[in-house]
Amino acid sequence: MKFLTGAGLFCLLSNVVVIAGQELLKNGGFESLSDWQCWAPLQCFLTSDAYSGSHAVVASSRAESWQGPTQYITVNPGQRYNVSAYMKLLSDHIGENMEAYVDMEDQAGHHVYQTVATHGSAKTSDGWVFIQGSFTAPHTAVKTVRVAFDCGPSAHVLFAVDEASVTPLTGITNVTDAYLNNVIDRERKGDMHFNVKTASGVHMNDIKIHVLQKKKSFPFGSSFNAHKYNEGAANGKYRDFVNKHFNWVVPENALQWYDIEWTRGHMNYKLALDAIHGVKSHGIKVRGHNLVWSVEKYVQGWIKQLSPTELKTVVKHHIEETMNMTRGLLEHWDVNNEMLHGSWYQDRAGDPNYNLELFRIAHHADPSVKLFLNDYNVVAGSGFTNDYLAQAKKYKAANVGLGGMGVQCHFAEEIMPDASLVKERLDLLSTAGVPIWVTELDVVAVDENKRADLYEAALRALYGHPAVQGILFWGFWDQTHWRGPHAALAKGNNMELTAAGRRVLDLFENQWMTDETHVLSAVGNQFNVRGFHGDYEIHVLYQGRELPHLMQNITLYKGSDVTVSINVQNVV
Repeated sequence: MKFLTGAGLFCLLSNVVVIAGQELLKNGGFESLSDWQCWAPLQCFLTSDAYSGSHAVVASSRAESWQGPTQYITVNPGQRYNVSAYMKLLSDHIGENMEAYVDMEDQAGHHVYQTVATHGSAKTSDGWVFIQGSFTAPHTAVKTVRVAFDCGPSAHVLFAVDEASVTPLTGITNVTDAYLNNVIDRERKGDMHFNVKTASGVHMNDIKIHVLQKKKSFPFGSSFNAHKYNEGAANGKYRDFVNKHFNWVVPENALQWYDIEWTRGHMNYKLALDAIHGVKSHGIKVRGHNLVWSVEKYVQGWIKQLSPTELKTVVKHHIEETMNMTRGLLEHWDVNNEMLHGSWYQDRAGDPNYNLELFRIAHHADPSVKLFLNDYNVVAGSGFTNDYLAQAKKYKAANVGLGGMGVQCHFAEEIMPDASLVKERLDLLSTAGVPIWVTELDVVAVDENKRADLYEAALRALYGHPAVQGILFWGFWDQTHWRGPHAALAKGNNMELTAAGRRVLDLFENQWMTDETHVLSAVGNQFNVRGFHGDYEIHVLYQGRELPHLMQNITLYKGSDVTVSINVQNVV
């Protein structure tokens, strides 16, 4: 829900050394202010406190957090670029992020802003820090591309920049559709070994074996609006869409603390619980999102009035109560949302390790639920990828019940997801040895067919990575989608599929499902079917007529093949 992200002159991505090419920035060492723009009221001046050389630049008198030294560059369509710099916070303010972003303007004057490199929760004591990330230029020509360095969310803080660099990114794997298809075949499928016996007089060309997948085991789902789901007949088509097309869901905001208890002591669990019971009655599994949210603007006013001691008591009670109310209903919980982008709870508690305590409280309250980290700009962009890896390793080593990493994938508007960069980021995150789930996927494009292309590219890159264990959209309907109708899979009161919706469902309900019929005379008494993991019905037909007594139900699991024995004797 947010800005998007992602190397320095030399950087290490997934054990691949990336060596930068020709430098695009002029005067990246800031030995003067030439070639850089500092738009009023921003003031830039040189300082001798440099990372290297004689000078660095200081940004002051900013009115907006996005203001900082900026420079226009020329890029090639579809080229990947590496962005890096050394940055230093000069005035302490809790929770600031130092970052580099690009502003790409198309020929129609539409701007796409993409955060590409970040150092989160900066402090003056950090000194000079290295930020690095990557972005892909649009495949169509752009009018202008601008690189800028800023610090936020506060505007008034001072920061310095030195050794800025933008270079073509080389040395990473070029991920093709063929590569992704091979991974999908290897990771998402298994073998069914068929042994068929026939009675004398039963001709093999009269027998057909129909292998029909009824349910996919891979988690595929979305957030959904609990109000709309619960409204019954008035929104029956919305509810039916959820029940029909998803096997995992998350009740969007309904389990978040500010929805449950906006006013202290006035609880509302019914909305979420009614929706959860509804989807579970259709065999759908549910994620919990979220117990607390570290970003300050999502913290209720009454909580902000609590003393550190009272805060800890109230938070502990909320976590224990909420997990007790949802006991046995949820598979996952996002414990403290977006900790790379906010630190309100640990700052107010005065304890830099307070977030670890929140995991301990939640794990003790319900050890059966898998507890997740959840953050953005870690796969769709890479500004926080390295920070997220370090965070996951820390929580895993602390033994606080970490069950997975949630990677929000909010891809930039109108820009094709880059499968090669997605792979590099997922490769890196997977080294933490923690399950990875795509918890919040969306793209944005005005044209429905382009949107379909963007969704397909994102899904193939994510489903085609072995570390990804589930994929959930963050919304699907034009009337409730947080990024608006140009991200939607369905539109209108009749839940009409958009071109993007048709493409997505074709992938998950057709291309990535198995439905095969084999004539025994063509394949023989022993043959194999390679199918997607999930639940199957095996139907036997003789001269076009099904033999119902021979129908079997089987489940194809990841990591194990299945043998199916069929004895065709009585065909009367």
